[in-house]
Amino acid sequence: MSKTDNMPGRGSEQNNDTQTNGRSFWCKLQKLFSFGPDTDLRQSIEEVIEQHESAPDDTLVRPEARSMMLNLLKFSDVRVDDIMVPRADVIAIEDQATVNELLGIFSEANHSRIPIFKDTLDDPCGMVHIKDLMRWLTIGEKAAPAKKSTPKSSDRKTVAGKKTRRAPNRNTKIVDTNIIREVLFVPPSMPATDLLLKMQSVHIHLAIVVDEYGGTDGLVSIEDVVEEIVGEISDEHDDDADFLVKTTDGNYIADARAPIETVENVLKIDLLPDEQDEDADTLGGFVFSMLGRVPVRGELIRHNSGIEFEIVQADARRVKRIKIHANPSLPGST
Repeated sequence: MSKTDNMPGRGSEQNNDTQTNGRSFWCKLQKLFSFGPDTDLRQSIEEVIEQHESAPDDTLVRPEARSMMLNLLKFSDVRVDDIMVPRADVIAIEDQATVNELLGIFSEANHSRIPIFKDTLDDPCGMVHIKDLMRWLTIGEKAAPAKKSTPKSSDRKTVAGKKTRRAPNRNTKIVDTNIIREVLFVPPSMPATDLLLKMQSVHIHLAIVVDEYGGTDGLVSIEDVVEEIVGEISDEHDDDADFLVKTTDGNYIADARAPIETVENVLKIDLLPDEQDEDADTLGGFVFSMLGRVPVRGELIRHNSGIEFEIVQADARRVKRIKIHANPSLPGST
């Protein structure tokens, strides 16, 4: 055997470095659990994880894992009102609406669950899951949530000597379909951890957030809760392009709900200084924080970078659509 055959290769050295970095990380975590009762264990763990944020991607502890571990440590501080969809953004439908109207709502919203209310959003009575709606359209008016049913002979008609299903009447009111499921009702101050456990125990994955007077503040789905730990979950229907649409003049029409990070990535600019990163999560919240109030339609707000935000659609409570002038040329900006 040659002398070089006994020498470890470059790949072996990298593997050893990777294993050493990984062992170092876990060894430090292990030592933390031997600290006395006066030690802030959570803070110590966070410090160890943050120390390894600059570690190579090929270590035993990948950046994604470190991020989830930090999110998990902070999860106990998260309340329902931190993650809920605000009332103004809740998409719901009245129980007196027809199945056909409900289908339209599902198509536009791209949601799997739609809250149902009686007279106003302050009187929610449940929700409809898209699976139950599809079952109703397939089986018929006797369908019920999470239950299999066999259509009766009266539900069938004869065509060319064969019995076939009679198509359900899409003008049937939602309240008459027996496909409305229960929802949870929770206060804004409820810890997100408690809500997650509640959702798991009762198998209800949508919660209506109610204030002290019984009014609806917003809603939370189990996806909203889980995203606090694993990060944003994008399904087949989620598309960042829906938030920002480039116009022919090189500017953008943006949904006010567009994540501020998405806007920054598209514009290739930091709109918020590092110390203000937690001040706003969405473009609408960012504009609100700049002014300290809800802007009115037609108002122009100039950022110190020179970019202008024109309020295209807004009401007394919130901004809905914003035009971003990436190359500002309009006079009279504020």
